[in-house]
Amino acid sequence: MSGLGVRAGERVVLVWGLPSSPEALKELAQNVEAAGSGVRVSLENVDMLLLSSHAPSSFDLVLSGLVPGSALVHSSEILAEIARIMKPGGRLILAEPVTIKGDDSKLKTAGKLLSALKLSGLVDVSEVKNETLNAEETASVKEVTGYHGNSLSRVQVSASKPNFEVGSSTQLKLSFGKKAARSEKPALDPNAAKMWTLSANDIDDDDVDLLDSDALLDAEDLKKPDPASLKATSCGDGAGKKKKACKNCSCGLAEELEQESKSSKKNIKKDTQPKSACGSCYLGDAFRCASCPYMGMPAFKPGEKVLLQENQLNDA
Repeated sequence: MSGLGVRAGERVVLVWGLPSSPEALKELAQNVEAAGSGVRVSLENVDMLLLSSHAPSSFDLVLSGLVPGSALVHSSEILAEIARIMKPGGRLILAEPVTIKGDDSKLKTAGKLLSALKLSGLVDVSEVKNETLNAEETASVKEVTGYHGNSLSRVQVSASKPNFEVGSSTQLKLSFGKKAARSEKPALDPNAAKMWTLSANDIDDDDVDLLDSDALLDAEDLKKPDPASLKATSCGDGAGKKKKACKNCSCGLAEELEQESKSSKKNIKKDTQPKSACGSCYLGDAFRCASCPYMGMPAFKPGEKVLLQENQLNDA
């Protein structure tokens, strides 16, 4: 049993399942015990493993599915239980029938088996060998698993448990001592410092020729532009069009139209004011006609604006 790596004084659990024969199981157990002095072997049926009373971290080596004629398929619960009863640093050697094409939901592929072992918390997972099954072994696997395909093989995998128990803790050594004093900044190269240093004497106003901005302007630039030339081509009068300022007008047309609008409103108000027919209304009642709208009001200056009450404008 040198290929299984059994060491003297180790505790080994042999996990088996149907259709393994009792004779084959007994023979494998005897060979494991004979591999080293003081080796203790425990037998555990896979269906009873979850109900067993094994304490955590009980075994140095777990051999599962290695009995000749075995068709043992390991569920995620079985793999998690195997990882629980293994000691930190313990080893696992597992054999399981797999499908090459992955055409069955009950059987895994070799890749999925390796992934399942990693998800159960094991490390150093590797495939040891992959061998095809003979006709008798294929018939046995199909009978146990109900598989109907023709792409069966048996893969043997080795894995180990990390050197710590699940849920274990340790104290971190943190140093809160005084930090070493920082070394002084290296001195600057004098030549390099001169390249980036300016003094008041480095720039003399008499030696600097400043460009006069007015020299960039010519006679045409100094001329005042004609306001009409500042208007957009679409502004102002057009053939059969009414004056209309553009949106966000900046040429002055909007202000011009606004003034025109105010002037026209004033003219309308002036036109609506009542006018004297005889021209003597401002002199007083003695000079007014009987139907004068200003009858009863005091005299006023010619051209003075006089507001009439609404009841005075009603017809008698």
